[in-house]
Amino acid sequence: MKIVLLESLGIPPEALARRTAPLTAAGHTFAAFERSADPAVLIQHSQDADVLMLANMPLPGQVIRACKQLKFIDVAFTGVDHVDLAAAKEMGVAVSNASGYSNDSVAELTLCMALSLLRNLPQVDARCREGKTKDGLVGRELRGKTVGLVGTGAIGARVAELFAAFGCRVLAANDHSRKPSTALITYLPLAELLPQVDILSLHCPLNEGTRGLIGAQALSRIKRGAILINAARGPVVDTAALAEALHSGQLGGAGIDVFETEPPLPTDHPLLHTPNTIVTPHVAFATKESMEKRADIVFRSLQLWLQGEQINKVL
Repeated sequence: MKIVLLESLGIPPEALARRTAPLTAAGHTFAAFERSADPAVLIQHSQDADVLMLANMPLPGQVIRACKQLKFIDVAFTGVDHVDLAAAKEMGVAVSNASGYSNDSVAELTLCMALSLLRNLPQVDARCREGKTKDGLVGRELRGKTVGLVGTGAIGARVAELFAAFGCRVLAANDHSRKPSTALITYLPLAELLPQVDILSLHCPLNEGTRGLIGAQALSRIKRGAILINAARGPVVDTAALAEALHSGQLGGAGIDVFETEPPLPTDHPLLHTPNTIVTPHVAFATKESMEKRADIVFRSLQLWLQGEQINKVL
């Protein structure tokens, strides 16, 4: 089999070499390339591949259709909305993801953002550097707050555990969430959940049911001054409505790690100019530990697929 890695997995070269050695020893070939957004370049790199490996770079249908030998796409990411699944299905290509690798990293950044917003961390850091005091920037505690989750898969369930450990009451939208076996979460319809929450945290996949889910109507129902955290997918939230809610004070703050497009963002992006907003360039998944775990998952997935078994199956 010819195996092609289309972008870095975020691990050192020696760590990659250690994982590819059993493949080459078994007679397979392995080639690695730098990330590209040019379909023509991607086709050049992958057109004779049996297996493609990638993380979160877009893989358009025209590339998949050009790969006549392609049999398996091994995605080193949890979400797969950046891969044209319709084209993969049309071509009979199997697809697996790396579900589970970033549960802790995403959950921990979610807590980090919530705590930073409640304690006005960006503002007090700036004040201190300017030789000023905290005057007017007294924070709030996390204990006793009501947290609403949209999405309680593995990541959302871990977020629930962490918030509960801080003494929070945890609710989740039952119309957009799996229901893990935990007594930590109370499930309600989203419309009933919104007016109760101090923090709304998004951990759902992007699909037709969740695209634009948090728009002007939902934001008008949320408790005034609540905090929104989005570590799911950018289009789950209506950006214009979110910016308006932040400017008006309907929302007291936001922590945003995902956007309509992958960063870098244009300098006029609305969320770069809203008050009490922490923006990060899609880093929730990216820790040293999660990158190693991700590589283990995708190479194990590849080895099992070569043996006739598919795990983390998407298609």
